[in-house]
Amino acid sequence: MDSPLGRVTAVLGPTNTGKTHYAIERMLGHRTGIIGLPLRLLAREVYDRLVALRGPSVVALVTGEERIVPPRTAYWVCTVEAMPQGLGTDFAAVDEIQLCADPERGHVFTDRLLNMRGTHETLFMGSDTMRPAIAQLVPKVQFARRERFSELTYTGGKKISRMPGRTAIVGFSVENVYAIAELLRRQKGGAAVVMGALSPRTRNAQVAMYQNGDVDYLVATDAIGMGLNLDIKHVAFSATSKFDGRRIRPLLPHELAQIAGRAGRYMQPGTFGVTGEAGPLEDDVVDAIQSHRFKPIERLMWRADRLEFGSPEALIASLEAPSPEQILTRGREADDLQSLKTLSALEGVAVRLRDARDVRLLWDVCRIPDFQGISHGEHTTLLARIFGFLHEAGRVPGDWFARQIKRIDRTEGDIDMLSKRLAYIRTWTYVAQRKGWVDDEAHWREATRAVEDRLSDALHQALTNRFVDRRTSVLLRRLKMKEGLLADINDKGEVIVEGETLGHLEGFRFRQTGTASPDEARTVRQAAAQALRPEFHLRADRFYNAPDTEMDFTEQGGLMWGDQAVGKLVRGAEPLKPGVEPFVDDEAGPEVLQKVQRRLQHFIDRRIAAAMDPLVAMQRDEGVTGLARGFAFRLIENLGVLPRQDIAQEVKELDQEARGQLRRHGVRFGQFTIFQQLLLKPAPTRLRLVLWSLARGLDEFPEAPPPGLVTVPAVRGAPEGYYPMAGYRLAGERAIRIDMLERLADLLRSADTRGGFEATPDMLSITGMTLDQFADLMGGLGYAAEKGERPKARPAKAAAPEPVPSDPPADLPPPGVPPQETPPDMPPPDVPPAETPPSDLPPGDVPPVDIPPGETPDAPVEEPGQVPDRPDAPPHETPPAPPEEEPELPPAEMPPAGDPPTEAPPEHVADAAEDAPPETEAYYTFTWAPRRQQIRAPRRDGNAAPHGKGKSGGKPKGKPRGPQGAKTFESKPASRSREKAIDPDNPFAALAALKGK
Repeated sequence: MDSPLGRVTAVLGPTNTGKTHYAIERMLGHRTGIIGLPLRLLAREVYDRLVALRGPSVVALVTGEERIVPPRTAYWVCTVEAMPQGLGTDFAAVDEIQLCADPERGHVFTDRLLNMRGTHETLFMGSDTMRPAIAQLVPKVQFARRERFSELTYTGGKKISRMPGRTAIVGFSVENVYAIAELLRRQKGGAAVVMGALSPRTRNAQVAMYQNGDVDYLVATDAIGMGLNLDIKHVAFSATSKFDGRRIRPLLPHELAQIAGRAGRYMQPGTFGVTGEAGPLEDDVVDAIQSHRFKPIERLMWRADRLEFGSPEALIASLEAPSPEQILTRGREADDLQSLKTLSALEGVAVRLRDARDVRLLWDVCRIPDFQGISHGEHTTLLARIFGFLHEAGRVPGDWFARQIKRIDRTEGDIDMLSKRLAYIRTWTYVAQRKGWVDDEAHWREATRAVEDRLSDALHQALTNRFVDRRTSVLLRRLKMKEGLLADINDKGEVIVEGETLGHLEGFRFRQTGTASPDEARTVRQAAAQALRPEFHLRADRFYNAPDTEMDFTEQGGLMWGDQAVGKLVRGAEPLKPGVEPFVDDEAGPEVLQKVQRRLQHFIDRRIAAAMDPLVAMQRDEGVTGLARGFAFRLIENLGVLPRQDIAQEVKELDQEARGQLRRHGVRFGQFTIFQQLLLKPAPTRLRLVLWSLARGLDEFPEAPPPGLVTVPAVRGAPEGYYPMAGYRLAGERAIRIDMLERLADLLRSADTRGGFEATPDMLSITGMTLDQFADLMGGLGYAAEKGERPKARPAKAAAPEPVPSDPPADLPPPGVPPQETPPDMPPPDVPPAETPPSDLPPGDVPPVDIPPGETPDAPVEEPGQVPDRPDAPPHETPPAPPEEEPELPPAEMPPAGDPPTEAPPEHVADAAEDAPPETEAYYTFTWAPRRQQIRAPRRDGNAAPHGKGKSGGKPKGKPRGPQGAKTFESKPASRSREKAIDPDNPFAALAALKGK
């Protein structure tokens, strides 16, 4: 039965019963209507729904910070605090009416319960706990019970890392919400954030991100319990108590139910539980939430609605008047009443309060909410400033108002800074919405709205950047959908899956980028593996069919396909047979792994066969037998290079037949090194160092010297055996290439190593060194270098043409006969013959001459490094050229007095030449000075090597060594010639035979 003001109905029940939806339908069934909602966010949501149904021209939105009122407004959507009074609409509704019991806002909802009516119909929607209170306060009210569409079940506690998708986790502080969102970003790809302090624009953007599936999780305050309809399957409480403005108190069962009820949408069942530090819920609380039965609300917050504005004191007294009903109780002192008391006590404000109009204006100013959350003193100071403007000029000055807005209109900064600016702009938006407080109200409303929109967008972006990893969240969503992921690999090797760059592909390994936690890395790798599996097979086919020219090895044993690492060499059973270890992800599968491994093994086997062909051919030659076979095995073990001092005895044991077998494979018997000439080229040297490093098990492989250099600086800390493998011999501060060292040894054979010799231009040319560097090199080879200085020889002057005198002097020779340069009585210089070191001496002494077939004794060695080494051949003695010394000239004969010299140079030139000091030059004298342990045998002539400097040749000084344990040798031991047969291939075979006869 209708009352004079229309029918009043209380639609009560748990969440997810469609109460708000029912109210909207009922309102649209009337010509005009108004609905009050608990949150600005929810009001905006309902406004958008009505605009979509009826158009913007007939729907108004009125909140504390926003006012959209078209001229033909028929339907009003408002926050409960902003509902206009006295509109006389046909329909009126108030949602979440159980907030009458809220300590802070309850008196506003209670006022609407007592006073807000529609002329035809009034609805109050909320929890069933309000039934007794509504029945007592509203006469003739009708009740409609609505049951929940879906079942709500308690699931206990779960870790955040194990939360199912489409979960809302509830926190009761900003810090708690941010911490949970950060954890979800690392573990689950991110979360949307919803708080009551957010602007509608920011909140809608965050909710849209969740609803669209960009993220699977929502972190929110208890604001989601106020009518927000979201696709939530599970609600988890991170705490079961909250700070209500004065103290931390536990949440009541009906408050927990209001939030938990957001799980399950329409007919879909929902679950709720706890997480984090929240303890398990008690059984009676769980039973109450699941059965929707709670203790009725017994007290409603109330404040008088009939106010007295005669004076500040009268206004305060009316606000603090006692309630007329026992069920109604005064709540805690509200912010507006507290501000009123503070401002009315200020002298600057009190003098302006002359009548009821001034008191009403002060009360309106005091009702400006403290959006900024600043201290009470700061807030009241701002209110006093605004009241002063309004009282004096009736308006807030435009320039001052503009400065306040300009200070806030900045979108840079972090989340906290942007949130504070949004709170500040809400204050000025509220001021701009009040009628008559500013000039050009429409302009300032648009200006403040634009600033709020910009800050809202910036805050949404900041929240997304901090709490959402779009890449991980998108991949998780697609993986759960069990759809094939689309992968693309650009020319840079970047792997792009579903538009998100996951990393890059290096050969057959996926490298992630931008992951910050193991959970993110696991998700990215799972998505990449699923998307890249076909690509791995295609790439393996291309690699298997690729030519060897596209592959190479590095000096550290890596195996490359173009610029991508696809494997590495590992130690094998033999130096020339290394193994390979492919770089293939496990996700690529065993087929790809085997294919890559086979192709790499084929490549390195062919590369070794080509670069080390002389060694491989010698290894396979069955014609190499006997001692030569064993020696060849030593060469193969050492990859074609052997220092002679390490195998001196084995070399002596080789006869000419064995050496011939080895020479057929390019083996050169040098004075310092036994080697294969072809293996000294850059490519075999580079490969030899890698194979040697593998066989030695080195952690870091030494690099090959740059190709083409005769000498290189010594490598500090080089492993033992490095220089022979690199094709060099260390001598002093530098190392010399072994083939060029053998050429130098050829030149040293003709030098007087006992008496001393100087470096010839040929020696310096071979090594490419300066004289000082050459001296250091010779020192490293066992020679002593003594430095000296001498006058530099002047170039000979060109003889000037002399006129033929009529009577030539008697002491001058006839024309055309050169003057005698050496006096006839001067003896010729004593030039001793050069001594040839024996074969058994260390470097610097000449080993036995081993002449390959087809060469003559005087013929130059065809290839660098080939040194005669036949132990049974006689020493190759070549008489050295006389030393190049300037002849001693007799004193110049002076012409007779009075006769001017013919064509003499100018006097000042001659004097300058005579007075100029002679130039000096440095030189070195080198002598063989081996260490004691290096002297292995006496000279072949039976004489001990002379000590110190001195002229060689002549009779040996000192007494021969006696028989006490000393050995004596013949200069030509007959036994050696009888022990070995004459090599028929030797070009000296005929001479040797004649000599024997």
